[in-house]
Amino acid sequence: MTEPSPSPAPAPISFGEAFRFWLKLGFISFGGPAGQIAIMHQELVERRRWISEKRFLHALNYCMVLPGPEAQQLATYIGWLMHRTWGGIVAGSLFVLPSLAILILLSWIYVAFGSTALVAGLFYGIKPAVTAIVLAAAHRIGARALKGPVPWVIAGGAFLAIFGLDVPFPVIVIAAGLIGALDGRLAPHRYRQAGGHGGAGKAAAPAVIDDASPTPAHARFTWGRLARVALIGALLWIVPMAALVALWGVDHTLTQMGWFFTKAALLTFGGAYAVLPYVYQGAVAHFQWLTPAQMIDGLALGETTPGPLIMVVAFVGFVGGHAKALFGPDSLFLAGATAACVVTWFTFLPSFLFILGGGPLVESTHDEIRFTAPLSAITAAVVGVIVNLALFFGYHVLWPRGFGGGFDWVAAAIALAAAIALLRYRVNVMQVIAACALAGLAARAALG
Repeated sequence: MTEPSPSPAPAPISFGEAFRFWLKLGFISFGGPAGQIAIMHQELVERRRWISEKRFLHALNYCMVLPGPEAQQLATYIGWLMHRTWGGIVAGSLFVLPSLAILILLSWIYVAFGSTALVAGLFYGIKPAVTAIVLAAAHRIGARALKGPVPWVIAGGAFLAIFGLDVPFPVIVIAAGLIGALDGRLAPHRYRQAGGHGGAGKAAAPAVIDDASPTPAHARFTWGRLARVALIGALLWIVPMAALVALWGVDHTLTQMGWFFTKAALLTFGGAYAVLPYVYQGAVAHFQWLTPAQMIDGLALGETTPGPLIMVVAFVGFVGGHAKALFGPDSLFLAGATAACVVTWFTFLPSFLFILGGGPLVESTHDEIRFTAPLSAITAAVVGVIVNLALFFGYHVLWPRGFGGGFDWVAAAIALAAAIALLRYRVNVMQVIAACALAGLAARAALG
C-alpha cells in the first residue's frame, strides 16, 4: 500500500478575510471566556486551519498568565501573529466594539425603562441566575486551582481578608503573589504541573501557522520594539487622561473613571469574576456610581451579550455617567455613552500593550517556576474572592430589603434551580439566564 500524500500547505490568509472573521466573532462570542475560546478553537484550529493545536494552546497559555480578558487577548495574539500589529489591533478591537455598542443600547433601555413591569419581572429572575453563575465560576476555577493544602489556605485567607476585614483586592493579589513566589522557591515541585490546559488530538491537515512554522520576525523579542510599543502605549494613556484633566479636572467623574479602570485592568488575574469585587468596592461602595442592585443587573446584561464579561464595566460607566448627569439633564444619553467609551478605552488599552509589546518576553518565561508559582497562588486567592462575590450577590437577591425585611423564597428557588442546571447538568449559561428570566416574569405576574 502506498502512503497517502501529505495535504498541501494552505494559502496565507488575506487581511480582508481575517477582518471578516474577527467581525463575525465579535457578534457571536457568547458564553464567557470558556465559550469564546471554544469558538475560536473550533473555527481557527479545526475548521479553517489558520493555526495548529500546539500553537493555539501556546498562545492561550501565554494569555492566561497576563492580567486582562484572556479570550480577547488570544484573539489579539492570533491576529498579531498572522498580520502584524494592525492584525492584532483589528482582532482585539472587533472582539470588543460590538459588545460596547450593544451594551450602550441595553444600558439606555435599562435606565429609561427599567422600572416597567416587564423589565422588572425579567430581572427578578435573572438576578438569582447571576448569583448561581458566580457560584459556578468559583467552583470551576477552584476545581482547577485548589490542588493541595497551600492553595486552600491561600483561598481561605483571601476570603477572610475581603469578607471580614474589607482588605482591598490589590493588596490581596500582591500578598498572594508574594506567598506563591516564596512557596515556589521552597517547594518548586508543587508548581511543575501548574497552568496546563490540555488539548485535542492532532489534526491531520497542516495549518497556516503550523507547529514547525518559524516565529515571524515581528513576533521575536527585541528591546527596541518593546520600547517603541511602551512609548506609544504611554502616550495613548497620557493624552486622553491629560485631556480629561484639562477639560474637567482631576476630581471629575470621567477622570476618576479613567484612573480607576486603568487600575482594574492591571488586576484582572483570573478573569472578570476576579476583578468584579474590586469594581464593586470602587464603583458601588466608594464612588457610588451605581447601586448594588444595579451592579447585579449589569452583570446579568454582561452575561447575555457577546464579548468579554469584563465589558460589564461599560454598563458601570453608562449608569454612572447617566446618574451624575455629566453634561446636564438634557444630555443624559451622551453622558452615559461617553462614560462607557472612556471606561472601555482605559480598561482594554493595557491588554493590547501586553500582547503587542510584551508577548515574546512573557512567552519565553511561561514555563519557569519563578513565574508560574506566583500566578498559581493569585489564582487560588481569586477563588476566595469570587466566593465573597457570590455571597454579596446572594445577600442582595435573597434579602432584598436586608435581613430584617424577610427572605425571598421564590428568588431562592430560582437560584437553586440555576445552580443545579449549571453545576450538575452543565446547561449553557444563556439558556439558564433565559429560563430564569421567564420564571421571574411568571413569578411576578402570579404574585401581582
